[in-house]
Amino acid sequence: MKKTAIILGLSALVASCNQSNKQQESTQQATETIVELNDVKTEKTKASTDFNIEDIPFSTADIGSFPFFTLPKGLKSMNKPFERKFDVCFFPINGVMTPFEGKLYKIFVTNEKGEEYSQRYFEKSMEDYLTSVGAVKVFEGEITKEEYDRYHKQDPNKGGEGDIGYWDQNMKFWVLRTKDNGTVFIQYTSDNASGRLNILQQAAFKQTITKVTADDIAKDLSKKGKSILYINFDLDKSDLTAQGKEVVTQISKALQKDKSLQIAIEGHTDNSGDVARNKKLSNDRANSVMNNLIANGIDKSRLTAKGFGSEKPLVANDSEDNKAKNRRVELIKVK
Repeated sequence: MKKTAIILGLSALVASCNQSNKQQESTQQATETIVELNDVKTEKTKASTDFNIEDIPFSTADIGSFPFFTLPKGLKSMNKPFERKFDVCFFPINGVMTPFEGKLYKIFVTNEKGEEYSQRYFEKSMEDYLTSVGAVKVFEGEITKEEYDRYHKQDPNKGGEGDIGYWDQNMKFWVLRTKDNGTVFIQYTSDNASGRLNILQQAAFKQTITKVTADDIAKDLSKKGKSILYINFDLDKSDLTAQGKEVVTQISKALQKDKSLQIAIEGHTDNSGDVARNKKLSNDRANSVMNNLIANGIDKSRLTAKGFGSEKPLVANDSEDNKAKNRRVELIKVK
């Protein structure tokens, strides 16, 4: 009986020790896992900062003019290329989508009529040509779903023509450094039905906004007979903003310099929304400018105001940029 009790006691002690050892092993494994994950996270962060453009040698090849090369024979752009003099494009630096700015070209690639599209043909053509002109491949692979979720809302052209940068795309990213054309970024992706190509010639942003002055307005009225102005109003209202009032002040100064000058103030909108409402809004804004000029001491007999809504567009209302150009105030020289 005593022997049995001793055996049971020893069994319980061994079981307790085993359980304790298992808990220690589990804790140790969990600790090692955390350390390992932290190491991966640290390595990923380090990798995203490893890229150094200065490590890529300059190419001495003559690469021609932007976008610098044609598509392989038998292939063409599926639609009208997306081209911008200045924009942003994201490229995978060590799997981290990183923005670069400059002159941008993006297309979908497809086959010419009577030809067949081949993924291997497109990719092999690209790789051989880029290598021949001294470009360096700095990334090939996919980004993670987490990386896509992190960056995609920052890209103003996401989902547009030739867009690249989804988590299920195998992307190839090359950098070409030149002394004459600066740094050129090229990325492409393909399946066996079509491809996508992005080319960006890196360039610094140049500010082109300048203050509208009385001299500018007077010069336009004298030489062209009209001055086109983009005057800021409160959203969907005819109330001038502080910046809008500053422009009206400059109009006043131009009229005060030439006492004989008479002008017609025309309000214009794009074609968005209701036609009748746009015409009323443009008329109210033209009258708002006139009333502010009168308040600045300009005789009412020298002024007329009328709104035309979207009846007289400067350019076709086929893009947001063009619509912005059509939302304007014109000063027309009457006398």
